[in-house]
Amino acid sequence: MMSIVKLKATDGTEFEFDSANPAGSGGMKDVYFSKDKKQVVGWYRKKPDYNAMERLRNIVGVYRERIFQQEGGAYWEPLFCWPTHIIEDQGHIGIVMPTYKSHFFFQYGSKNDDFLSIKGKEKEGKWFASANHQQKHLDPRERGNWLSYFTTCIKIARSVGRLHMAGLAHSDLSYKNVLVDPAGGNACIIDIDTLVVPGRYPPDVVGTPDFIAPEVMATLKLPVGDPKKHLPRIETDRHALAVLVYMYLLYRHPLRGRKIHDADPQKDEELGMGERALFIEHPSDSSNRSDPTSVKPGFLPFADTTKIPYTVCGPYLKEVFDKAFITGLHAPDHRPTVQDMETALVKTVDLAQPCANPNCDQKWFVFDNSTKPRCPFCGTAFVGPLPVLNLYSSRGGGKFLPDNHRLMVYSNQYLYPWHVSRLVFPSARLTEAQRKPVGYFVFHGGKWLLVNQSLPGLKDVGTGEAILPGNRVELKNDQKLLLSPEEGGRLIHIQMANV
Repeated sequence: MMSIVKLKATDGTEFEFDSANPAGSGGMKDVYFSKDKKQVVGWYRKKPDYNAMERLRNIVGVYRERIFQQEGGAYWEPLFCWPTHIIEDQGHIGIVMPTYKSHFFFQYGSKNDDFLSIKGKEKEGKWFASANHQQKHLDPRERGNWLSYFTTCIKIARSVGRLHMAGLAHSDLSYKNVLVDPAGGNACIIDIDTLVVPGRYPPDVVGTPDFIAPEVMATLKLPVGDPKKHLPRIETDRHALAVLVYMYLLYRHPLRGRKIHDADPQKDEELGMGERALFIEHPSDSSNRSDPTSVKPGFLPFADTTKIPYTVCGPYLKEVFDKAFITGLHAPDHRPTVQDMETALVKTVDLAQPCANPNCDQKWFVFDNSTKPRCPFCGTAFVGPLPVLNLYSSRGGGKFLPDNHRLMVYSNQYLYPWHVSRLVFPSARLTEAQRKPVGYFVFHGGKWLLVNQSLPGLKDVGTGEAILPGNRVELKNDQKLLLSPEEGGRLIHIQMANV
């Protein structure tokens, strides 16, 4: 039965909410739909104190304006569920937020007639960060493929990076506070109302288990105000982000291995996630390796780090994970930034190859620089010649230096402006023109071809031949193609693998 309540926000905006139509509840709020279901209001069970109210006013005001009211602000709207208004009614405080997009609700539910009853419920990230959930419970149409998880992770990293650029920390980044839609490559950061501003608005929570940074876990019992106590901040977001990406790509936790630190489970948890936290794939200390014999079959092969090591994610992510879980695990200042993570993810996407096995669960794999590449998930070998494009860019004086960046070729793979110029990076700042492909690759007549769509300066360096827009060029081993003669323009050196 509909029970419409008309209320005014603190800025005078009028809203209509249905008090008989709850949208859910969390640890701090009870949430109800608006009359048209385009918005929700979350009523706090406990009235926020003065500092919390000031923070809320800034979140719906100046902080929101910094992100959404500037050039390119529309890009961020689907990536955050950002509160828009504050409502006060009879001593109760609530916040108005946009309703989650439809793709963040399970459409098909779980296997076996949705025995988990998740159809229509929110796609919390926890459903996609476990091999058991992935293989045993989720409908394949909800799962996406391995490449789509990279796209999802890029959006998460980019969103967290935007918060950090504004001087904000999420403070509770976890798979509960990030909605994901891997099938569509979508992500949305939620629970924005508890943002931390270092030195001004302290955190309300220490985080969610699995994602609490070791230094925070190790000092949990110290009283507030103790100078040795660590609280959530930008550096702890960096740890949580690295854990999220690792779990979404490898379906296991980077710190939960076989090592037991104390007979008391609570003490063991505090030590294993805090003071004595150890990467399960640490190169010189194997004492916390995961034990594949102790897990259910649904967690395999991902629980076995010897079969699916983190190196399957490629060299760029290996470097970032090493910084996050080895160098920076107990040294927050040495953790990779979110920009480091975003760059590694973007460059790894360029190393992706589709698996030739139609029954492969992951569908994609990352090229491992081997002469005979094969999918690490199903073992299927790549058949035929495989062009590997090494990117070099001009740095003045006619010199081209390596960019530590490769582009793998597959049929209907596109070439984009960020491949053509070192000065363009695929970020939220891309213009519409920069988002359009300038060429594509195709395997035709037993040959790999690059079709030039709109590059005016494409040239075969060896022959001096210009390849005009609308024409194509065959890719050959040791060939050099100039993509752009402008400053920062790229030259590609082609190597043929699997020949």
